[in-house]
Amino acid sequence: MREKIKIDFNKIIETSNFTESDIELKQKNLNKFIENGFPNRKLENWKFSDLSQIIKKNIGELNFYNDYSLPNKVDTSIFVDGLEHNKIIFINGRIEKVDFNHEDNDKIEINDDFKYENKLDNNDSLLALNNAFTNKCYKISIKENYSLNKPLVVYHTTNKQINSKNINLKLEFQLKNNSSLKLIDLFNDNSEKNFINIFYNFNLERNAILKNYKIDKIQNKNIKYTFNNIEQATNSISETFILSSGSNFSKNEINCNLNGKYSSAFVNGIFSLNNDKHHEIRTIINHLVENTKSYQLIKSVLGKNTKAVYQGKIFVNSKAQKTDGYQLSKAILLDETSEFNAKPELEIYADDVKCSHGSSSGSLNENSIFYLMSRGLDYNQSKELLINGFLLDVIEKITDSEIKNLVKNIIGLKE
Repeated sequence: MREKIKIDFNKIIETSNFTESDIELKQKNLNKFIENGFPNRKLENWKFSDLSQIIKKNIGELNFYNDYSLPNKVDTSIFVDGLEHNKIIFINGRIEKVDFNHEDNDKIEINDDFKYENKLDNNDSLLALNNAFTNKCYKISIKENYSLNKPLVVYHTTNKQINSKNINLKLEFQLKNNSSLKLIDLFNDNSEKNFINIFYNFNLERNAILKNYKIDKIQNKNIKYTFNNIEQATNSISETFILSSGSNFSKNEINCNLNGKYSSAFVNGIFSLNNDKHHEIRTIINHLVENTKSYQLIKSVLGKNTKAVYQGKIFVNSKAQKTDGYQLSKAILLDETSEFNAKPELEIYADDVKCSHGSSSGSLNENSIFYLMSRGLDYNQSKELLINGFLLDVIEKITDSEIKNLVKNIIGLKE
């Protein structure tokens, strides 16, 4: 891999118009990735999901070079029906369209030549890979006192023109004081055997509100890794919902820093897995000042030969008195071959806090199934009704009613 990635990196440099400083920074990140490689079980954060072996088994040799000079045709049939929305469209890792037609253009600033400054873990090899090979980083800024009229849907699409490719994407969002953004990440893949590496950075200023919904529902053979860094100032709110279902392998990481008093973070997620899939969610909520709040709820429904992992950590700084942190994960195992791994963590250095965590897993309650069958339902209908009730608890945590109904329709949940 070492020689292959160097050759592909040089192709990108030759076909792009990066500055010398850009190339120098990318080269440093490339060297960092080559030194560390893909994460494996030796790393605590990857003890349940060995990405190195997953890529080797499902893809084999990756190609890191992508030609971003040629445009791709936008398939409008992928657009969400019945929802007026703004759009950012990625096709095979290339941004094809940025459309904020529903908004006041003076209130949104789009920088398509943004230089992201890495302030995160320098040993993160996937971030280094992203920095080395990302073609462009867009920064979307929402001006002070402005709330978007309509949601923004980011379409992550791939087509059959790519195979065994590594695709790297990066977006930066800045929400100024008293601004708000509803963001839907919708994955629609027609390609197979690619590794998609996505990095998002959110900067929420005072009183800003972010609602982010990540939906990976369509069945595909790709491997996805998404890292979300969220920085929150005083009285800001972030709400993240994850539907983890479609990809062969997926790992969503959320690192949230509650930097300002009265800031809050809510993370809710669903694993709905079948067909040998392996998915993971890992969250770190850092309570860094007093009077902050976090809530996390993850539920899983796991079919034959599937594996789900939830690693959730609540960190409370010594200055973060009056922290309120809650975390819970529950799993239904539909087959004896399914597997759920949970690693809940509390790291607390303050004494005036209210924090709790818990995890449970098991099969469907046969007595409940028998009761429903005695009321006229057949066995499969009874199972479906119990599963729907189990998952609706998470869906109901979505605070936007329009998007809540959209998610229900996408998932096919019935009340």
